[in-house]
Amino acid sequence: MQIILMEKVANVGQLGDVVTVKNGYARNYLIPQGKAKRATAANMAEFEARRAELEAADKAKLADAQTRAEKLSGLTVQIAQKAGVDGKLFGSVTNADIAVALAAQGFEVEKAQVRMPEGHLKQIGDYPVSIMLHTDVMADITVSVLGEQ
Repeated sequence: MQIILMEKVANVGQLGDVVTVKNGYARNYLIPQGKAKRATAANMAEFEARRAELEAADKAKLADAQTRAEKLSGLTVQIAQKAGVDGKLFGSVTNADIAVALAAQGFEVEKAQVRMPEGHLKQIGDYPVSIMLHTDVMADITVSVLGEQ
């Protein structure tokens, strides 16, 4: 399916690109999320009329993400979970737990923005975690998992 991208999408293209993607990806994700529109003549004309407005909005989002990343970079978040004697957690620390802990410290982050390279945390210790605030902006934080009895 041919679509026009309304914002930058990772591994697909930049704002304004006309690309071909699989039908299901376009219908079920890109179009409902407002990230793309079908590449019809009417939509192409509408996009060209709004191009400057969309580019300005994208630059504003990028600037906001960069300021948020500066505040988040180097932050340490402590999460307490029940753990056994050997330091193994009962359960695990997920991206949703990290998003809640960041919200408690005043940083609004969606759980989908939390990138955990090693998967869910299942041991006590300090772990590096990335927060993807924008397709071009990543902030690295440290999650310190503490055990409680």
